[in-house]
Amino acid sequence: MTPVRSLALASALFVAACSRPAVGPPLEPVTGFEVDRYLGTWHEIATIPAWFQRDCARDTTATYAPAPEDPAWIAVRNACRTAEGEEKVAFGRARLTGPADRGALEVTFLEPLGFWLWATAGAYVVIALDPDYRWSLVAHPSRDYAWILAREPRLEDEVLARLRATLARAGYDPCRVVLTASADPRRGARLCDLALAGRGSGA
Repeated sequence: MTPVRSLALASALFVAACSRPAVGPPLEPVTGFEVDRYLGTWHEIATIPAWFQRDCARDTTATYAPAPEDPAWIAVRNACRTAEGEEKVAFGRARLTGPADRGALEVTFLEPLGFWLWATAGAYVVIALDPDYRWSLVAHPSRDYAWILAREPRLEDEVLARLRATLARAGYDPCRVVLTASADPRRGARLCDLALAGRGSGA
């Protein structure tokens, strides 16, 4: 990992996520959310391509763990591999923005002078979550950012179909969401173009 490049990635993510206003009705976070079960490593399955991830070619993951400095915070480690195989990493902190059982969080990647900057942290709203915490759908109020995450590097088509429908109901255009799962040979395809079984199912 190159520290300068990692800092640039983190700063870009921070600015991009915080600078966009909300569009449409408020996002509805899941209820019954359990932070402890959400911890661990998640693989990126699909996302809306963002310029701050433009160097990520494969193996994009997000790892969450208890933050050592505050038990109410979550330590965030975002990582990916470039086309040349270099690992890029960004470190941050997340915390709940409401009741502990609702999947509404905020994330910051800036730590000036050793203090995490929460004033303009980006929203991280879990709008769909598997009961067994095998997959998660994360949204941003601007509708410019979304991530489908899973514990494994590939997700079943039935689940992708349900999450595609969830995105549409939440005010997203599924054609903006691109499959990024390294283990899926359809990688690079738009979510709206995938022939998915159960595409009419709800989430």
